[in-house]
Amino acid sequence: MTQATASHTDYRNYVEERLMKTRTIMIYGGINQAVAQDVSEKLIILSEESNEDITIYLNSQGGHVEAGDTIYDMIQHVTPTIRVVGTGWVASAGALIYSAPKKEGRFALPNTRFMLHQPSGGVGGTASDVKIAVEALIKMRKRLNQIFADQTGQPLERVTEDSDRNFWMSAQEAVDYGLAGSIVKSASELS
Repeated sequence: MTQATASHTDYRNYVEERLMKTRTIMIYGGINQAVAQDVSEKLIILSEESNEDITIYLNSQGGHVEAGDTIYDMIQHVTPTIRVVGTGWVASAGALIYSAPKKEGRFALPNTRFMLHQPSGGVGGTASDVKIAVEALIKMRKRLNQIFADQTGQPLERVTEDSDRNFWMSAQEAVDYGLAGSIVKSASELS
């Protein structure tokens, strides 16, 4: 390991340690199995340490739906109250994760953009395999739409229609839609 690599690793370890002490988890970038494992481990560790609130900062274009499902479920599984702060963009599987806490625990920084859409996936193989994959994708879409309807208070029909294509919202539009609870400008407003 070079000195620069070691220095960067030391810095990352220092940052992670400090964030854990403040009960803060950062989710930035694509959602995948490694991210799901990392966030799940942190949630469990922090939950075991105390029941004090945990804050998640989220900036994600989305990614693997099942990895997003894992984080969504873990947020609801642990005992402490989870607050999530959207920043940058919160899209697709990122929006699913964002919706996991109760509405009053969902915050957005002023310039956050949100996006809902139907899941997509590459389908290939035999005709039978393609048919099975399409059926699974349709079930997934219905399940995700129901989650967003439940978490936003919007009728399922509206969520289904809105998510048929990329449905972008500003922070204020996300509040109006019921996805975000409130817009905050400073950490002192998280309560």
